[in-house]
Amino acid sequence: MLIVDDLLTAPFKGVFWIFKEIHNAALKEQAGEAEMITARLSELYMLLETGQITEAEFDAQEKQLLDRLDQIQKTATRLEAEKRPKKARKKAPGGKKPSASRARSQRGKVHEGATFIRP
Repeated sequence: MLIVDDLLTAPFKGVFWIFKEIHNAALKEQAGEAEMITARLSELYMLLETGQITEAEFDAQEKQLLDRLDQIQKTATRLEAEKRPKKARKKAPGGKKPSASRARSQRGKVHEGATFIRP
C-alpha cells in the first residue's frame, strides 16, 4: 500500500515543492529589496549632507523609499503571523467547549448518595 500511496501523492508533492521554492525565492528577493532600500537611504543622507541634493529632493525620495520599506515590512509581518500555529482552545470531554451556563448549573446540585449536612 505504501508504494501505491507514494505513486498517487507524488504529483501533489511535486507541485507543493515547486510552490514552496517559489515562495522562498520571493522572500529572498524581498529581503534583498529591503537591504537595497536601506543602502539607498544611507546614500541619500550622504548626498544631502554634502549638498549634492536639496532638502525638497531628499524629502521626496526619502518618502518613496520609506513607504516601500513599510510595505515590505508589513508583508513580512503578515507572512510570519500566518506561519505561527494558532493556539488550541481547551475542550471539555466529548469535544465540546465548556460553557459558563453548564458549569453554573452543576454547582448547586447534590449528587445521589451524597450526604449534605448544614452547620
